[in-house]
Amino acid sequence: MSVRAITLDGMVDSVQGLRAGATPLAVRMRPRSLDEVAGQQHLLTPGSPLVALAADRTGESGAVSVILWGPPGTGKTTLAQAIARSSGRKFVELSAVTAGVRDVRQVMEAARADRDLYGVSTVLFLDEIHRFTKAQQDALLPGVENGWVILVAATTENPSFSVISPLLSRSLLLTLETLDDDELAMLVDRAVADPRGLGGRVELAPEARAAIVRLASGDARRALTALEAASTSALSEMDEEAATPPVITPEVVARAVDRALLRYDRDGDEHYDVISAFIKSVRGSDVDAALHYLARMIEAGEDPRFIARRIIVLASEDVGMADPTALGVAVAAADAVQYIGMPEGRIPLAQAVVHLATAPKSNAAYLGIDAALADVRAGRAGRVPKHLRDAHYPGAKRLGHGTGYAYPHDDPIGVVPQQYLPDPLRGAVYYTPTEHGNEREVAARLAKLRRIVRGER
Repeated sequence: MSVRAITLDGMVDSVQGLRAGATPLAVRMRPRSLDEVAGQQHLLTPGSPLVALAADRTGESGAVSVILWGPPGTGKTTLAQAIARSSGRKFVELSAVTAGVRDVRQVMEAARADRDLYGVSTVLFLDEIHRFTKAQQDALLPGVENGWVILVAATTENPSFSVISPLLSRSLLLTLETLDDDELAMLVDRAVADPRGLGGRVELAPEARAAIVRLASGDARRALTALEAASTSALSEMDEEAATPPVITPEVVARAVDRALLRYDRDGDEHYDVISAFIKSVRGSDVDAALHYLARMIEAGEDPRFIARRIIVLASEDVGMADPTALGVAVAAADAVQYIGMPEGRIPLAQAVVHLATAPKSNAAYLGIDAALADVRAGRAGRVPKHLRDAHYPGAKRLGHGTGYAYPHDDPIGVVPQQYLPDPLRGAVYYTPTEHGNEREVAARLAKLRRIVRGER
């Protein structure tokens, strides 16, 4: 079972006894207390739930379970481990990647026994709770509800979608923010000087620090990873007889970090933010912004089939009949990506995005089907008119099915006055074309068609 239990008396520094190079810099530089945490000051004010949990060294006062939600590299695990180092409670850590229902129940049984027999309460830190299935999250409920454990769960995904409602309602949701440039710069400087980090073995040029901060985009882990790569490069190029530490320059950073450290996690909440911005940029006809977000998804390794599916939806939802060719372009781009793969697939994807972003827009078809669905779901349907019913099976004509049906192709203009909607919906209008692009012509033709079909000419 992948469980780690830590108590105040038996706590062991995760780095002690390891060579510095064997442990990533981001791990070595984890804060040892809440006082060392960079950023998230809105969660660390005196009397806040996290501060109260960390300050209670007896484990006797009540504490509420919390869910820490934020992008990668904002300190979710750091906060939990800082609480472990400060709190007098037993601390148990589970990873949703490897743990199962059996592991959760085992922790709950041990926590209940510790509370009842020894008066010791347990803090359960569950990393990546969004990876737990509903059944696995259900297994947490008895322990949280009965106070056997105080749950501290971390997730990069919106808990409203990734955490079951009963567990969410029993926990306090705390949102972590991305670190600002000053906070990242402070972390980088600390790592350069701290003996746990680089211990002053390198110097960091201000321009290089700015480059690392810019590449990290608010992610502390990525900033420290970039710093570690740059320091390794600088030390490897150092003249052995040099009397001063090597200097990390912007050029060293550029060589060490071979591609932009985009803050985009395909399995995290940023995934939804970027795709949302992409969709809204196409809808808003900003072709440059649309290409920017497309590039971010491609560079981060997003599945091109996912991107292609979103483009197809955009073609019908937001362009629609204003440019009927948009759907064909979107489907062709999806087929092209499937056929030629990446990286060449970026080209037809870009073509489709440019087409959709610059096309006239209409959501009339999308609104039309939703309005029709709303009527159907509300019970506003009615029987199919008899003259439209199937008349091909024996006995159908005896029931009047098909009687009185007017065949449009027999009419010189191909359109005849005839009731098509059920009686309760006569006169209903679902599709209202705009004056954008092709729909301008559709609007004029549709007005004439409705007058004829509904007998208003």
